[in-house]
Amino acid sequence: MRSQDVLRETTRLASSSALLQIFFRLITFGLNAFTLRYVSKEIIGLVNVRLTLLYSTVVFLAREAFRRACLSGSTRRNWTKTFNLLWLTVPLGVCWSVFLGWIWLDILEIPDGNAVPHYQFGVITFALSAVVELLGEPFWVLAQVHLFVKLKVIAESLSVICKCILTVILVVLYPHWGLYIFSLAQLLYTSILVLCYVLYFMNFLGSPEATKKSFPVTRMKSVLPTLVHDEELVNWKEARLTWSFFKQSFLKQILTEGERYVMTFLNVLNFGDQGVYDIVNNLGSLTARFVFLPIEESFYVYFAKVLERGKDIKLQKQDDISMAAVVLELLLKLVLLIGLTITVFGYAYSQLALDLYGGSMLSLGSGPSLLRCYSLYVLLLAVNGVTECFAFASMCQEEVDRYNFVMLALSFLFLCMSYFLTHWQGSIGFILANCFNMGIRITHSVLYIYRYFEESPYRPLKGLLISPLLIFVYVVSGVITAVSEVFLCCDKGWTGRLSHVAVGALCSIATLATIFFTETKLIHFVKTHFLSKYTKEGIK
Repeated sequence: MRSQDVLRETTRLASSSALLQIFFRLITFGLNAFTLRYVSKEIIGLVNVRLTLLYSTVVFLAREAFRRACLSGSTRRNWTKTFNLLWLTVPLGVCWSVFLGWIWLDILEIPDGNAVPHYQFGVITFALSAVVELLGEPFWVLAQVHLFVKLKVIAESLSVICKCILTVILVVLYPHWGLYIFSLAQLLYTSILVLCYVLYFMNFLGSPEATKKSFPVTRMKSVLPTLVHDEELVNWKEARLTWSFFKQSFLKQILTEGERYVMTFLNVLNFGDQGVYDIVNNLGSLTARFVFLPIEESFYVYFAKVLERGKDIKLQKQDDISMAAVVLELLLKLVLLIGLTITVFGYAYSQLALDLYGGSMLSLGSGPSLLRCYSLYVLLLAVNGVTECFAFASMCQEEVDRYNFVMLALSFLFLCMSYFLTHWQGSIGFILANCFNMGIRITHSVLYIYRYFEESPYRPLKGLLISPLLIFVYVVSGVITAVSEVFLCCDKGWTGRLSHVAVGALCSIATLATIFFTETKLIHFVKTHFLSKYTKEGIK
């Protein structure tokens, strides 16, 4: 597949994933607002922090390294060896589930049975749901490598809808069930997700459509673990790369879920405060999850296909290098502008957003300050997502191993900072520690990108520079909206709130107009590759 074709399919995947994430988040926020009226915030905190941490840790440690290694390279490969490698995620997930389940049940503090009933059932079910999801990993990688956009959208949408329907029904009819409700809904979610992928490939493999596309896998039996006579069981290049990413996955998981580990293991917040923090945290990470994460995941596939790991830039196809450099520059500019917009306007509209969503429980106290800090953190998340996406897609195995040591130091430093900053600033300390940590990671990735293109004529890091006029508009908008918040929000009634929103809307229009006239190349890129279903012209 040509680099232009890969770019077209990748941007379609990113756009669809972003819309899918918007849908998921809207449902999740609505579900949280609804369930808060039926169950206690202690249960919300336990489910969204401790039990979800158990599930995400098992899944991440069991599959993340395999995903990164097996998504690299061409679609034309020995898929039998790749599937054999991917099926190792299941026994690995079982081992992690048993070990971490024991910690969650016997080592961590057990919540009060009256406030949070059925804790043991919740731990077992969330661990089991992680193993169930790993059963679909070979099918997920096969679909992702071949850019099956609709399959991912349909599978995840259907799973989330069924999970939410079951949750709402059980919360209304049996609110006293406590953790039974969320545990059964989680198990239903992973089961339907895996079933969608399995049923799709059962129908697709061997079909006339697959034959017409010369699909490399022809039958379901080929996806199952297979002993290859007179050949190695797995592709050892992929296996070694998996091991490198596996060593790194421990560290990345600590950096990604660090605040939840601190809350879970060090008891710096009670379950009620954890519930409030998680809701605010989810609201703050809305854009990061439904825009930045799909872009990072999708363009990791693009860079991994176009660039050759460990090969000098001069020895690679220069057309592909040129295309990758332009795409990286425009992606950096895109996420930088989105992040800046959220940071500037998030400061003045945090309290209003929390008041509308959760009432005084969220808008009073530390909630608004927490969300304002998160607005700055979103900017750092935006830049880090793209820079690390490129770095991980182009690093050779030795570079990945060296980066592991950097991640090790960052993990230790992050945990220490989280603990001390939380004692000093409460839950805001988590965000401050994350900001510092993300800044260090951005610096490392930017230096890698600079060295990667140093001996070429391409300078993709120019995407981190914006025009002075646009900077001026951002500053003016930030000042105007901050003054508007003081005089119009949020204790001035609905008239004041609507006036505050109108001021923000005018400032947003001015900012977008400035972007439209000063960043013409970026606007062309977005129109061509994100807003069009099929690309008819390349980047010029």
